[in-house]
Amino acid sequence: MAIGKEIRGKIKSIENTRKITKAMEMVAASKMRKAQERMRAARPYSDKVRNITAHLAEANPEYRSPYMRQVSQVRAVGFIVVTTDKGLCGGLNTNILRAVSLRMRDAQQAGQGIRATAIGAKGQSFLLRAGAQIISQAVQLGDLPQLEKLIGPVKVMLDAFVAGELDAVYVCYTRFINTMKQEAMVEQLLPLVPERLEQSETEKKAYSWDYIYEPGASVVIDQLLKRYTEALVYQAVAENMASEQSARMVAMKAASDNAGSLIDELKLIYNKTRQAAITKELSEIVGGAAAV
Repeated sequence: MAIGKEIRGKIKSIENTRKITKAMEMVAASKMRKAQERMRAARPYSDKVRNITAHLAEANPEYRSPYMRQVSQVRAVGFIVVTTDKGLCGGLNTNILRAVSLRMRDAQQAGQGIRATAIGAKGQSFLLRAGAQIISQAVQLGDLPQLEKLIGPVKVMLDAFVAGELDAVYVCYTRFINTMKQEAMVEQLLPLVPERLEQSETEKKAYSWDYIYEPGASVVIDQLLKRYTEALVYQAVAENMASEQSARMVAMKAASDNAGSLIDELKLIYNKTRQAAITKELSEIVGGAAAV
C-alpha cells in the first residue's frame, strides 16, 4: 500500500508540526501576560510627566517649546515605525506596514521629504525595500523593552525635529485592545498638540502648586517634554509587544486547530483507502476460488 504509506507519512509530519505550534501557543500565552503587565505599568509614568508638563506649560504661557512648534507648510516628516523582530504573529506586521505605506505615499504625493526610524527587524526590512531614508534603528529588543536601547534612535528623530529638519513626526505601532483585537495606529508624535497636555479638573487640583525652576523654566519644560515624548514611544513599543504575543498566540492556536482538522481528513482518506484495498483483495480471493 504505497498510497497508504504516503498518507501515514503526511499524518506524522502534520502531527509533529502541531506539537510545535501548540508549544509556541503556550509560550506566547505566558509572554502575553507579562507583556500586558509591562504595558500597564508604563502608563502611570507617562501620565505623571504629562500632568507636570501641562501645569508648567500653563504657568509659563510666554515660552513656546520647540517640541510644540507649528508650521504653516509641512516640508519633511519623520516616521518611527514600531514592528516585531520575529514573524509567526498573523497579520500584525502586515496591517501596520500597510498603514505606514499609505501615509508615506500621501506624504510623497504632497512633495514632503521622508525620514524613518525603524524599531524592529520587520519594519527595518520594509523600509529598506521601500527605499526610505533610515536615520536610526533599533532591532533585536527581545521580549523586554529597554528604554536605554530606544533613547538613542528616538533622540536622532527628536533632534532633527528641534533643528527644523523635520516639521512633523509620527509614531506607527499596533495598539493592544484585547487578546483578540489589535489596532494599527499612525499617530502624530511631534509637534505635541495642546490636546495631549490637557488636564481634567481633578488633575488640575492635584497639580496646582507652584514650582521653582533651576536652571530656568525653558530648560525644565524642554527636558520634560523630551522625557514625555520618549515615554510615548516606550508606551508604543510596550503596546506593540503585548499585541505581538497576543497575535502570535491566536495565530498558533489557529494553526494547531487547522492541523487537527487536516489530520482528521487524512485519517479518513487513509481508512477509506485501506478499506478499498482490503475489499479489492477479498474480491480477488473470492474470484480466484470461484474460478478453481
